[in-house]
Amino acid sequence: MPVNIRGRSFLKLLDYSPAEIRYLLELSKDFKRLKRSGVPHRYLENKNIVLLFEKTSTRTRCAFEVAGNDLGLGVTYLDPGSSQMGKKESIADTARVLGRMYDGIEYRGFGQTLVEELAAYAGVPVFNGLTNEFHPTQILADFLTVREHFGKLEGVKLVYLGDARFNMGNSLMVGCAKMGMHFVACAPKVYMPSPTLVETCREIAGETGAVLEFIEDPMEATKDADVLYTDVWVSMGGACGGLAGAHRGPGALSGDKGPDGQRRSPVQIHALPARLSRPQDQGGTRDGREVWPGRHGGHRRGLRVPGLHRL
Repeated sequence: MPVNIRGRSFLKLLDYSPAEIRYLLELSKDFKRLKRSGVPHRYLENKNIVLLFEKTSTRTRCAFEVAGNDLGLGVTYLDPGSSQMGKKESIADTARVLGRMYDGIEYRGFGQTLVEELAAYAGVPVFNGLTNEFHPTQILADFLTVREHFGKLEGVKLVYLGDARFNMGNSLMVGCAKMGMHFVACAPKVYMPSPTLVETCREIAGETGAVLEFIEDPMEATKDADVLYTDVWVSMGGACGGLAGAHRGPGALSGDKGPDGQRRSPVQIHALPARLSRPQDQGGTRDGREVWPGRHGGHRRGLRVPGLHRL
């Protein structure tokens, strides 16, 4: 069945079917090829998008700006101090004003209810560049990276180590459930995703064949892992008191021996930004194990292009 998502907002992966997510990944692959080949793809000339940021960013801002410019879009960046939203203007009023001036809005900030309200009143597509609860564009970039490496997503075991209550843990769980992957959240019990979201994802997994596990022991959780994924131990969504002492980073858990006695080398991904004083937050290659902060960071631009192309 043909996929038509033109004009839709992109607020969370729960709003999209597996077929629609696959379509976005394929479109991203095509745009990446055009970019590398130097083929112009300015399909959105004479359109404009505003980037509304309540939290600062390196990769998300640059990815949206470069993607917009590649597509011929006019791009306006409003930093945390450059708009009246939430101060002298309501969310709804801000959405209405920006929706009359722009063809799309990208929001990066705090509660998911804020981006949902923007989308309800803007009258143009709204894209979630990060909220406390979800980070959907990040997950698409990660999945494009994983698929390039393994040639598939279905059945790939991805283990998330860290505070799984907020945007990264939530979005990885949703994405893995949608795409038939094997997802493991590894954290102390109090840092696991909300039971309500877990139940929703279990229902999705029942349709896609995904496996969802929630394991406190890092050694058990990472057994036979294909991808070890982590984030800063203190999430952007809130504080997490004793998590750093309870878990080691992926670097300490990689390279365990499999049933055949051979040392396994799962791929490591870090969501970034990182605290470089901590070993689990450092990028590069260590002991022969590849860490992909740069590679999937580059894919963020590729994922923003098909997202914006829906304008």
